[in-house]
Amino acid sequence: MNKILLALCLAFFFQIAQAQTDSTKDFLKIENDELDDIEKLLEDEENEKPKKEFARYAFKSTRVVMGQSMEMVGKGVLDFRILHRFGMLKGGVYELFGLDQASMRMSFDYGIAKNLSIGIGRSTFGKEFDGHFKWRIAHQHTNVNPIPFSLIWVSGITINTIKADPQLHYFFSNRVAYFNQLIIGRKFSDGFTLQLSPTLVHRNLVELRSDNNDMYALGVGSRIRITKRTSFILDAYPLLYGYRQNYHVFPMSIGFDIETGGHVFQLHVSNARGMNEKAFITETTQKWDKGEINFGFNLSRVFTIKKNTQANF
Repeated sequence: MNKILLALCLAFFFQIAQAQTDSTKDFLKIENDELDDIEKLLEDEENEKPKKEFARYAFKSTRVVMGQSMEMVGKGVLDFRILHRFGMLKGGVYELFGLDQASMRMSFDYGIAKNLSIGIGRSTFGKEFDGHFKWRIAHQHTNVNPIPFSLIWVSGITINTIKADPQLHYFFSNRVAYFNQLIIGRKFSDGFTLQLSPTLVHRNLVELRSDNNDMYALGVGSRIRITKRTSFILDAYPLLYGYRQNYHVFPMSIGFDIETGGHVFQLHVSNARGMNEKAFITETTQKWDKGEINFGFNLSRVFTIKKNTQANF
């Protein structure tokens, strides 16, 4: 009899324990479901928060034609660029409309960070080496604390390596020139971009004693999209101060961008032979109205040096 009572008691307590366990499981399941719902709501709220929409592809390249554009080389990306400028078109058939003469510049630009890049180049015109750094201070964006324009600072140096007459006592410092530039640009729509680039060029050595060592210019660059992969481009640098009257002419280039995969190909005509800031701002003397213009092309190819990075163009 006692054994039967003991068995009944054990069965009773087992049922109570089982019921308690089931209740706990149900409670935990409900609690976990509620936590999942809360996490989902938080994720949805996070996704619904407005994000900065940055202006991209304002230009197809980091240069308009001659000068820098408001675009940057992406972090970890190398931009290899060849700029080619032929002789004057007015040379006619004898000079094959300038194709018998040519000058070029080869350069490498590398993105150190999202908003910082450096570059080096070598031009046959003047046998000049050049280097620069480019820092984007502000990037045009909408939604959160919008900024209506991009602001970029560019500073560079050029070194002339042409052999000089030893009797002239030509010092190394005489070969050096510097430039500083502030680019203020805005992408107004997918089809139109405009930028202004106030620029100062300082030359340690000038041609005449009466010449100014400093020259100021106001760069104007624009892009008008024609199709998804082609654009019309304008690059001009009206001279403001320090130029010689009836000698210096402000450089202007017009042309087309053609994007083909990782390449950007530019066809253009220009009155400037030089292809760095010091050369095309301070050494342009050819005049458009006299037909003293040159045909040229620029070729840009980007390479991703570090993985998981993207270029901004």
